[in-house]
Amino acid sequence: METTSRNTPAQLQRRSLRLSAQKALEQKEKCHVKMKAKRCATSVTISEIPPSKKMKVQKILKSTEEQELEKTMKMQQEVVEMRKRNEEFKKLALAGAGKPVKKLKPPVKPPTQPVGFDLEIEKRIQERESRKKSEDEHFEFHSRPCPTKILEDVVGVPEKKVLPITVPKSPAFTLKNRIQMPRKNEEEEPVVIRAQPVPHCGVPYKPQFSEARTVEICPFSFDSQDKERHLQKEKKIKELQKGEVPKFKALPLPHFDTVNLPEKKVKSTTQAEPFCLETDKRGALKAQTWKHQLEEELKQQKEAACFKARPNTITSQEPFVPKKEKKSVAESLSGSPVQELFQLATEKGAKERQELEKRMAEVEAQKAQQLDEARQQEEELQKEELARLRKDLGHKANPIRKYQSVEVKSSDQPLTVPVSPKFSTRFHC
Repeated sequence: METTSRNTPAQLQRRSLRLSAQKALEQKEKCHVKMKAKRCATSVTISEIPPSKKMKVQKILKSTEEQELEKTMKMQQEVVEMRKRNEEFKKLALAGAGKPVKKLKPPVKPPTQPVGFDLEIEKRIQERESRKKSEDEHFEFHSRPCPTKILEDVVGVPEKKVLPITVPKSPAFTLKNRIQMPRKNEEEEPVVIRAQPVPHCGVPYKPQFSEARTVEICPFSFDSQDKERHLQKEKKIKELQKGEVPKFKALPLPHFDTVNLPEKKVKSTTQAEPFCLETDKRGALKAQTWKHQLEEELKQQKEAACFKARPNTITSQEPFVPKKEKKSVAESLSGSPVQELFQLATEKGAKERQELEKRMAEVEAQKAQQLDEARQQEEELQKEELARLRKDLGHKANPIRKYQSVEVKSSDQPLTVPVSPKFSTRFHC
């Protein structure tokens, strides 16, 4: 009974409210700590900011301080409200667990008031409009004074340069000045005669005389061709001189009394002709085919409208004779039909399945046999290779080679007699 009295629904409700309030307070404290950390991380040094932007930064800093104060005030108000709610819930729980709990209405918040954006573009537009108005109001036209130099003399055109007259001179082709005369002032350097070195007499010089060859003078290959061509030209000139000289014959003068003009060619006027288009040809062909189809359809309709009775064939046909049923003796005696044999599809499928399994088993047996044969062949090849390697790896000593014996023979040459060298030239004749 004590356990039931402890865990009443009112107590459970109070406990849940406390836990929810504690969680809300912890989350708000965490958010407050994060905001402080961000503000410390993003600290702005006002000394580095230019003076034009200091006012804006001060405004921003002030707004952040105000926001933090507002947040702290809101947090305090929410904590007070939560405490009031807890006290009300406690009173309700103490009053009675069976009584219905009244739902507390949340406080009515004031409606949000819209605030316009403070954009830089609007400020610029206002500044431009104010500048335009000021310019339009204060614009005054001031004329410049006329320069007096224009009235006195010509300005901006340079004076004409008077070039000197060219003096004619004869070309100095054969003048003494152009001939380079020898210079007398130059001192002639004395010519130093140097003797040639004495030739080396060790090897006598033997000049090699070339063989005397007489050069045969032959004319060029084109000389004969030029001579023949020249002779042919002379012959043609002589033939033309011997021939008759053409005589000049003047044409008669025309009669100026009658003027014979050529007939005027009168061109015929252009006659309009229709265009020979491919579309017209195709249209004509289609019209012909359509007419032909209409004529055939009309013929078929006329033929169908004409009634023609078919010939009477029933009288010539044999009359209908019913066929007798062929029944077995047992069926005729018993009066009931004999059950015919039939084959189920399952039985047919089972037979086909057995045949297929037999084929598959044969194919698998063949594959297994082929694999066994291949394995046996590989094993035999491996054994052969191992035997061959063992033979090759076995050491086989080569036999000792036998060479001919070396016989030492004494030389036939006499011994060398030592003689002292004769370096000095005193004893030479």
